[in-house]
Formats: sequence, C-alpha cells, structure tokens
Amino acid sequence: VGLEASLPLLRAARDGLARGWPILSLDGPAAGDAGDVSFPNAGRPVSPVPAPSTAAEDVAVCLYTSGTTGRPKGALLSHANLIANVQSFRTVLHLSEDDVFLAALPLFHAYGATVLFLEPLSIGATIVMEPRFTPEAVLRAIAAHRVTLFAGVPSMYAVLAASPRPAGDFSSLRLCISGGAPLPVAVAEAFEAKHGVPIYEGYGPTECAPVLTVNPPFGKRKPGSVGPAIPQVELRIVDDQDRTLPPGAVGEIVARGPNVMRGYLNRPAETAAVLRNGWYHTGDLGRVDEDGYVYIVDRKTDLILVGGLNVYPREVELVLTGHPAVAEAAVVGMPDPIRGEAPKAFVILRNGERVAPQDLLQWCRQRLANYKVPRSIAVVEDLPRTVTGKILKTAIRSTE
Repeated sequence: VGLEASLPLLRAARDGLARGWPILSLDGPAAGDAGDVSFPNAGRPVSPVPAPSTAAEDVAVCLYTSGTTGRPKGALLSHANLIANVQSFRTVLHLSEDDVFLAALPLFHAYGATVLFLEPLSIGATIVMEPRFTPEAVLRAIAAHRVTLFAGVPSMYAVLAASPRPAGDFSSLRLCISGGAPLPVAVAEAFEAKHGVPIYEGYGPTECAPVLTVNPPFGKRKPGSVGPAIPQVELRIVDDQDRTLPPGAVGEIVARGPNVMRGYLNRPAETAAVLRNGWYHTGDLGRVDEDGYVYIVDRKTDLILVGGLNVYPREVELVLTGHPAVAEAAVVGMPDPIRGEAPKAFVILRNGERVAPQDLLQWCRQRLANYKVPRSIAVVEDLPRTVTGKILKTAIRSTE
C-alpha cells in the first residue's frame, strides 16, 4: 500500500520477494501488473486477488521501532495483535463509519499504521491522505473534507498552535489524538485556545501495535497524563526486580495483552530481554495514580544520575517549555568530572522570540532543585528527529 510517489520503491521491493504481492495505490494509477489495484479505479471490475491462507497468530507485519535508543528493531506483529488493538482503540473513541480521518503521519510507522489506516479501514470510515505535513494543508483539508479525527505528534500540534487559522468551517473536528512523544501541557493549552478542540494524549510502543493507553474522550481527561489502559490491556509499574509498585511510585511500565508482539526480527536476545514472565517491558519510566491514569516520567535509558540523584529529563524539559519563548526542549546527560553526569539542555525558540540562555537558567533555578538545573543551555534551530518528529537524544549525545 502506498502513494503514487512511492510506487517505484514498492515495485523494487516486490521484485525481491518470493511472492508477487499486489500493490494498492491510494492516490494514482496502479502499478500495472496483474492484481494491482488503485483507489481511483476501485469502482471498476478487477480480477479477484486470491486471499492467502493465514492464521490469526501468523505474522502480519514487521514494523520498525523509532530507534531513539539505538538501531531500530523490527517488531513482529501478528494479525491478532493488530485486530485486538484496533478493536480496543475503537471502543474507547466511539468511532464509526461516519468518521473522517486525516492522515498526515507516515503509515509505515506503528502509530499511523494502526490509528490512521487500519482503524478507519476496519469500520469503513473515510481516510483523507496528506503526503506531507504543513499547517496550511492540514487546516484546509479539515475544512474541505469535514474531517472528524486528526492524529499527530506534539511537534505538529505546536506548529498548528502557532499558525494562523484560515477561513473555513472547522466544526466537524471532534477528536485530536497525540502520541509518539510526550505532549507538553503548554502546547496542548495553546492548541486548544487557538482551535477550540481538546487533545487526547495516548501512549504505546511499536511492540504493542502500538496503543496501550489513551485519555478517554467520553470520560475524565487528565492533562499531563496519557490516560488509563485501553480495553484488553493490563499495565503495571514495577521496580528493577519486577515487583509491583504502589500508586504514585516511579518505575518501569510493563504491559501484557493480545496486542503485544511476538518478538523482534532475528533478535532473540533482545526479545528475551523485553518479554519476561509474560509481560512486555517497555523501558519507559512512569507512575500511575489512584484512578489508573498513567504518567510518563521518562525513558529508562535517558535517566541522568547527578551525584547519585535521579534527574528525569522530561521534568526539566517541561519547565523549559513552560517559558513563553521556548517552543521545544531536549535535555540529555553529559559527563561531569565531579558529579558523574550533569544535565545539558537544547531549546528551540518560538518564532520571533529571543531569550538569553542565562535567563532560561534563572527560570529553571526558580522552579527546580539545584541538582536538576542544566549545566548549560544551547539555543538551536532544530534537533535530530525520527520521521515522526521524535527527538533523537542518542544523536544529540554523540555530537557533543
């Protein structure tokens, strides 16, 4: 499945397979081979494509992780994994065939593949494709196609919050979903003030097909939280010995359910390391409140040890993005000869804003314990990212 621009790549990939899978072109002519289909010609008679014989537990896709902690790994997801996730997500969001989904995320990523492709296909809803994200194109598409659901990453919402709203009727939009990276509360508030639609933040890794939690549109929404577990999913917060921690305590998020992957492609050691005792170990640190709502604290591998004290980069990043001049922030641990590690921050300023690093350091000192305050702050134009806009902290560290 792909857009017309990707057809040469799809043909080349198919040539290397033992079986000639048909290509579905979403916005142009089919590839031209027998069995290929295009959406523009979907109403015309075509030769039936023989359905392969598959079982629910057979591998359906190999989706690659973002690679934020190293080289991307191929997560093997079965048909049953994907179907379970689609069904659970649909239940929470109350989706129907009348919904119109706007897809501006890459569909080879788990987030876009499940939420913006498999989900609407499973209920016969409409998908509006935007090959490239720009705020102008997205806003025009929402008004022109009466879009009801938009799913994006925090950087998209930050841009949309800062962009002028063109003339048009946007009353159809009822659901905005955020995932892929932590959503700063300041970004959510700015977007909602500009566009009048709340953002429902969710969470989940590729290995879980990918949704584990989401703030329920028809329940309590807690800003700063990624919501409770979706149906069929169980979550626990555990310590380093896999012992369950009480509400409020910070530990690793582990999950189990019918959406959890079979394992990594050709990586038995890494598979065994994350799939232990029937639970998938996410590598994410979080806590859960008395209502079962999950709060992401940070990646376990991003934890900074300053003189033996834990510093969670996300806490520092939230303080920095709370400054009116800061659009985005990334905090990493750098070697320190005295304390072992020390936080260093990189910030991107909002359009037209200026602020001295020393002023941002003072902002942090007023809001953080001394050992959490960055050793230095660098103002940058951009940061290394994945295709979905997630900041690559491993790349930041390697260039310092």
